Amino acid sequence: MTPFQSELTYPAIATACAIVGSVFDVKSRRIPNIVTFPAFLIGLLLHLGFGGWRQMLSSLAAGVICGLVFLVFYLAGGMGAGDVKLIMAVGCIAGMQHIAYILALTAIAGGVMAVGLALVRGKLQETLLNVGELFAHHRSKGLQPHPDLNISNAQTLRLPYALAIAGGCILTLYFHVG
Repeated sequence: MTPFQSELTYPAIATACAIVGSVFDVKSRRIPNIVTFPAFLIGLLLHLGFGGWRQMLSSLAAGVICGLVFLVFYLAGGMGAGDVKLIMAVGCIAGMQHIAYILALTAIAGGVMAVGLALVRGKLQETLLNVGELFAHHRSKGLQPHPDLNISNAQTLRLPYALAIAGGCILTLYFHVG
């Protein structure tokens, strides 16, 4: 694989994985293991096949780093385990050279989507107050989930975060093409 091809191939495959995860997340509010585990393995095998053991281990590290970043939000009650597994798979496929872009652009996409959702539902002020409440809670209680403001509460606004992951992947691909 030429450097140009690998520069685009890995984020393109990661984007496809994130889009598939998004479809499941939007339809069922779950990202099944049948999506995440094979994608994780495909990422490892792609990197092994095109770059050898060293690149495969780097790919594994990229997946673990992405997973650890999202694990913090899972432990705090802000996202589901499927989101953590999806970002691990995406990170593993994309590889170490792309995860900083993917993580940063996913955070931006998620923030924009969250504000948009709050605006559409007419709950922007309430959402902003809740963000302040969450900061105060986590400052005093650590990663312990807030008793009311967590993904288990059906009354809170919930964004299928796989959409943000897909958005981050699409933006990463865009910035690498452009």
